[in-house]
Amino acid sequence: MTHSIESWLTDMDGVLVHENKALPGAADFIGRLREKERPFLVLTNNSIFTPRDLAARLSASGIEVPEASIWTSALATAKFLATQAPGGSAYVIGEAGLTTALYEAGYIMTETKPDFVVLGETRTYSFEAIAKAVQAILGGARFIATNPDTTGPSPQGPLPATGAVAAMITAATGRKPYFVGKPNPMMFRSALNRIDAHSEVTAMVGDRMDTDVVAGIEAGLRTFLVLSGSTKESDIEKYPFRPSQVYPSIESLIELI
Repeated sequence: MTHSIESWLTDMDGVLVHENKALPGAADFIGRLREKERPFLVLTNNSIFTPRDLAARLSASGIEVPEASIWTSALATAKFLATQAPGGSAYVIGEAGLTTALYEAGYIMTETKPDFVVLGETRTYSFEAIAKAVQAILGGARFIATNPDTTGPSPQGPLPATGAVAAMITAATGRKPYFVGKPNPMMFRSALNRIDAHSEVTAMVGDRMDTDVVAGIEAGLRTFLVLSGSTKESDIEKYPFRPSQVYPSIESLIELI
């Protein structure tokens, strides 16, 4: 028996926007969710920006999303750490999206004997910061990273991202991080908890088989792959799993709300 969809999770880049421009149907899709008062969250592995920053960027592209309806890998990481070691300490490599989330979760940021090293995305990785992270991990700090993406998009082409820097730290310490963001289904489960939704009546919309779809399947969600981002229809056959359905873009999903 297929349950009706009551709640929605959707990826941001490649689903709602591309290079800061709204994709066809994105504004109407979000508008319909808000009109029908359907619980939803916009998910992103980007840990650089706060939800307020991202809401402003989406608004500039014509998509109105409340900041409370945005769930980042930074927020998921902060939630995870708050449950693992409440009131703990961390040496953080990251931007405002990550440091703000950890601060609001009650974490102390320190370079002195931190409980955790937390690695997020930033455009200003420094050798000094990476060296401090290595020393802290060798001194006993546990290694956490917001997401495993090795590259991120930019107008100039792919840039090294969190996963690439994590690999460098792993090579120096012999310690692999625990990645909280997609494709870890924990990010989806924390999102479901955030909106008090149940997996059997929630759908995930994404543009990547290796993150959005596989994590959605592992979290027990219905999965809709859209071909407006990084995945072509011919790519689907390369994977041993399948989305529930495939659509050209999010515009085709408006009628399901």
